[in-house]
Amino acid sequence: MAKLTIYDIKQAKGKRQLSQVHVRSAEEAAAAEAAGVDILCVYQHQTAELRQAAPNTFIVAACGGGEASDTDAIKIAMAPMGAGADAVYTSISPNRIKAMADERIPSISHVGFVPHRSSWYGGVRAVGKTPEEAMQIYRDTMAYQEAGAIGVEIEIVPHQIATEISKRVDISLISMGAGLGCDIQYLFACDVLGLHDEHYPRHAKKYRNLKVDYDRIQQERIAAFKEYSDEVHSGAFPEQQHIVESKPEVLDEFVKMLESE
Repeated sequence: MAKLTIYDIKQAKGKRQLSQVHVRSAEEAAAAEAAGVDILCVYQHQTAELRQAAPNTFIVAACGGGEASDTDAIKIAMAPMGAGADAVYTSISPNRIKAMADERIPSISHVGFVPHRSSWYGGVRAVGKTPEEAMQIYRDTMAYQEAGAIGVEIEIVPHQIATEISKRVDISLISMGAGLGCDIQYLFACDVLGLHDEHYPRHAKKYRNLKVDYDRIQQERIAAFKEYSDEVHSGAFPEQQHIVESKPEVLDEFVKMLESE
C-alpha cells in the first residue's frame, strides 16, 4: 500500500472517505497498516517506534501540550516530525497553528467538543446543537483553515451541522462522531478491538472483543510465572538440560587453583 500524502488527503475531500485509527502499540500499528487503514494517530513519544511498525501509512503525531509560545509549538512539533510523523495534531490556538504553518509543519487541530475543555461545556456532551454553537464551530474551523492547518478533528457535532461546515471549507474534517459529511472517519483502536470493559462512546463501534483474549493470555502469563517461581523455590528448576557441564579434569584443576590461593 502506497503511503498517502497531504496532497492525496486534500484531493480525497468530498470524493472518498478515509479511515483513521488511534493506535498505542507496534502490534496495533502493524495490524492497521496490513488492514489498509489510511491514517494512524499516535502519541508523539511513540512516533519512531510506530513509524517502524507501519512504514507505509500516513502518521499523525498527537502532541501533548506545553505550547506556551510560538517557539514552543514549533519545537514540540519538530520532534515527532523528525521521528517520522507526516503531520502533528494539537488542540492549540490558531495563532500557534499559524506559527507552525509558517515553518511548513502540517498540523491538525480540534473543534466541536474538545475533551480537555469539557468544563466549559458543562461536561461531556454534543456541541453544535444550537445555531450559535454551530456558528462558533464553523468560525473556529475557518480560523484554523486561515492559520494554515491541513485539517481539524470535529468531535460530537450533529452530522448535519458537520456536513454543512465541510461543504464550506477546504481543509479536511476528521469525524469523531460527526458523520459521513466529513472527510475522514476516526476511531480509537481500544474501542474498535474491544480492549476494555469501560464505557464505549456512542460514536464508537466495537468490531471485536479482544479483552476476553487478553484476559485469558494474562491468566496464562500468571500461571507460567507461578510455575517457574514454584520450581525455583522447590529446586525443580533448573534441570539437567538447562545447565552447562564442566569436564571433570577442568573442575579438578580449578579447585586446586582455588585452594592454592
